[in-house]
Amino acid sequence: MTVPSGPLGPLDVAPPSAVVVDASPLSVRQVVAVARHGAPVVLADAALAGVAATRAVIEELAAAERPVYGVSTGFGALATRHIAPADRERLQRSLIRSHAAGAGTLVEPEVVRALMVLRLRTLASGRTGVRPATVELYAGMLNAGITPDVHEFGSLGCSGDLAPLSAIALTACGEGEVTDVAGVRRPAAEALAQAGLRPLTLGAKEGLALINGTDGMLGMLALALADLRLLLRTADVAAALSVEAQLGTDRAFAADLMALRPHPGQAASADNLRRLLASSAIMDSHRTPDCTRVQDAYSLRCSPQVHGAARDTLDHAQAVAERELASVIDNPVVTLDGRVESNGNFHGAPVGYVLDFLAIAAADVASISERRTDRFLDRARSHGLPPFLAADAGVDSGLMIAQYTAAGLVSELKRLAVPASVDSIPSSAMQEDHVSMGWHAARKLRRAVEALGAVLAIEVLAGTRALALRAPLAPSPAGAAVVDLMRRNGIGDPGPDRHLAPEIELVSRLVRSGAVAGAAEAVVGELV
Repeated sequence: MTVPSGPLGPLDVAPPSAVVVDASPLSVRQVVAVARHGAPVVLADAALAGVAATRAVIEELAAAERPVYGVSTGFGALATRHIAPADRERLQRSLIRSHAAGAGTLVEPEVVRALMVLRLRTLASGRTGVRPATVELYAGMLNAGITPDVHEFGSLGCSGDLAPLSAIALTACGEGEVTDVAGVRRPAAEALAQAGLRPLTLGAKEGLALINGTDGMLGMLALALADLRLLLRTADVAAALSVEAQLGTDRAFAADLMALRPHPGQAASADNLRRLLASSAIMDSHRTPDCTRVQDAYSLRCSPQVHGAARDTLDHAQAVAERELASVIDNPVVTLDGRVESNGNFHGAPVGYVLDFLAIAAADVASISERRTDRFLDRARSHGLPPFLAADAGVDSGLMIAQYTAAGLVSELKRLAVPASVDSIPSSAMQEDHVSMGWHAARKLRRAVEALGAVLAIEVLAGTRALALRAPLAPSPAGAAVVDLMRRNGIGDPGPDRHLAPEIELVSRLVRSGAVAGAAEAVVGELV
């Protein structure tokens, strides 16, 4: 998700600060800064010293006669075979080549960069046993803008995101294809050479250390958390436009009513709605004794309950992500007292569950948004607005088919809400007999986030057009700011029918960029 410039209402975005990588946890914000905005990474000297100290443990174990998994044995179901010292370099190289077995389309560059920075942080923890040169190469690839080819299919979310991480490791070894900083796809060896980076020759244990982690699903979770924070604030803006333009009331959002059911997300959403609807001449116009409306439809009245539940779900997912960002995931792992132990920390269940949970929340927020949009278009329910918000209904169709598009997106979101993490297909000759499918949960959540943004954009398009049709009554200052943003981009004024698809895409970009939420926040302050 990039920030648009030009007439979209540009947001001031400072160049991203460098992110220091060491054994301490990364934050979601830092992951997004590196993955999406190209922030450089800096390796702490203390981290490199710790990496070197742990590497000495691995070298000692590699020289010993006792087999150690991942150091002097085969992998997975082949772990019972002891590998002679002369074959160990080939062992590590063969692991990476064979495991870089992805298929399908290439995943987005920001996902690949998220994978890389999260794996870099684990390598820099000093618990994986890699050499300092390996850590430095991963940092160098990130800073040089080298993006390895990573295919969509190949991870079962257990034993790490194996194929995606192997594709990155293969690039570090000078093999495979990449996209360079100029956006040109080329052989990895050429891109590394141009950046002054020397390909790896893998030592004992390093192949496993580069591919055993939940970095793919976690990276996509971090990106989704950032996107959904913005989209939930935008959902409140869209709901406020709908309540106001449909002559609803803000009385149901009163703080004392929210306190009767003290969910924090609900309270936050209701607070946003009260601020967004303040000082609305349209709402004041029907606060009279002759107003016969007792209560609004659920899609208006219950907006804080739905948006709030999604916020609470997001907070839970954030807590899981923060624990995962503080984790060191490898198998085997080098403990603080120098033991090398096999473990199951690579299993993606904790991340997979919340990825699925967020897809459910996204589907429901989109669903209530589409219902609010539909109410605008029905003359029997819109309280005086023209059918389909058309300038000349009958000659013009207005936003009739925009609602179809929203409905189609909501239907797709419902399919994307079906959990991936309840599935498991055994692999590796039944050694890996229960897997998380967390990578697949993350892939469908990315599609769900994009669809939610489009559904909200259609509601914003309808809401701003409806507010214009309420003239000469003036909307709230926050609503007026969003209407003004649309007008500055050539959108929102009712008039003869025009090609709608470009308008929907433009409003979607305004939503994704943060411009819609930002326009309202410029008036009422930062939304929660």
